[in-house]
Amino acid sequence: MRRNRQARILATLGPASSTYEQIRALHLAGADVFRLNFSHGSHEDHAERLGMIRDIERESGRPIGVLLDLQGPKLRVGRIDGGRVRLEAGQGFRLDLDDTPGSAARAPLPHPEIFAALRAGTELLLDDGKIRLRVDACGADFADTTVVVGGPLSDRKGVNVPGVVLPISPLTDKDLRDLDFGLELGVDWVALSFVQRAQDIVEARARVGGRAWIMAKLEKPSAIEDLDAIVAEADGVMVARGDLGVELAPERVPVLQRRIVRACRAAGKPVVVATQMLESMISSPVPTRAEASDVASAIYDGADAVMLSAESAAGQYPVEAVTIMDRIIAEVEADPAWRSGLDASHVAAEANTPDAICCALRRVSSLLSTVATVTYTSSGFSALRAARERPVSPILGLTPQLATARRLALVWGVHPVPFEDVHDVAEMIEHAARAAVEGGFAQRGDEIVVIAGIPFGRSGTTNLLHVTRIA
Repeated sequence: MRRNRQARILATLGPASSTYEQIRALHLAGADVFRLNFSHGSHEDHAERLGMIRDIERESGRPIGVLLDLQGPKLRVGRIDGGRVRLEAGQGFRLDLDDTPGSAARAPLPHPEIFAALRAGTELLLDDGKIRLRVDACGADFADTTVVVGGPLSDRKGVNVPGVVLPISPLTDKDLRDLDFGLELGVDWVALSFVQRAQDIVEARARVGGRAWIMAKLEKPSAIEDLDAIVAEADGVMVARGDLGVELAPERVPVLQRRIVRACRAAGKPVVVATQMLESMISSPVPTRAEASDVASAIYDGADAVMLSAESAAGQYPVEAVTIMDRIIAEVEADPAWRSGLDASHVAAEANTPDAICCALRRVSSLLSTVATVTYTSSGFSALRAARERPVSPILGLTPQLATARRLALVWGVHPVPFEDVHDVAEMIEHAARAAVEGGFAQRGDEIVVIAGIPFGRSGTTNLLHVTRIA
């Protein structure tokens, strides 16, 4: 089950991909990690799908990552009398805490935390930005606004407050229940929605502990203002372009996407580009040329993974969507300009021993044309720092921890390999050579480069580099 590409594919499961045969077909087509979207489906549904993933993992012999995506706070207007009204540009419109059904003049907004953060001049976006309101006056329980962009407003439509940090936790009561359930199941990644600042990651980590890695979903402009701190605190980042695009002008999203990818690459943190990548394939067997270019752009930028949402969860062509995404990635990575672009955008290593070793690894791999890089890692640290360098040769992440192997399935260039722990350097070299041959990466006479930390089993101690020829 070797992947002949470096970037990874994250596929969302749903009604169109809920059977063993369907999930297995997605994995064979190229899905490396599966996303369980807890905004939809029951706990029983997700538990059943995770069980199938683990069965497929055992059958394929390749670790498969599972990402639990938490719903996060959902800010919505309340009920509208008759279910629907139309707002006209220039009219006044009031939002308040009164739960009486709304009209063309007012609507309930049962979120006191929003009113607490509002100021005159603040913009409110309703229904994914289709309706825009400007706050003229506000208090603890109301906001009088002017409709800037009108349109139909119906029950329970979403509310966005761009440019404002809301005094709200990213973890709702539902999220806490879902999180505890998912951790008990054994998910590998937790995607945290509604991240506004680095402190949100700290809050989630206190609940998660070390049971999973945390991925910060960047979907709020306020998160961009705290980008470096969020990247430093999180284990990975998702560019949630759909939600981000609601609160930002469309032309800003591609620029911010590249900025986020560069920040994650510099920090050595996995980054996923998500939302509407092959949107037309929900109902079409082929993508648009623009969508193919969108996927390719993320790969040229050096993203660790690209994600399918409704395409694989609810679309008519889930396997075809994964297949074409796999083909786009392979085509880009065969382009010499892709490699030269990665090298040109490479960020210098930090002045510490692990980064010095991995920096040398990148140079050695290029000069000697080694067929594989082998990292020994218990926590995943060595493999992550090696992936940060974007070496020419694929990375075998050998780890005694199956949980670590599954988490590394999302990381650029890493082919995770569970193995029994080693006790000395000679045994390590023997294991590395065997894993490279058995994985189809090397044959007799080929050279591989091995990095590890001594003493073995201690996280963050990468301090050894060894080149060996397969006997």
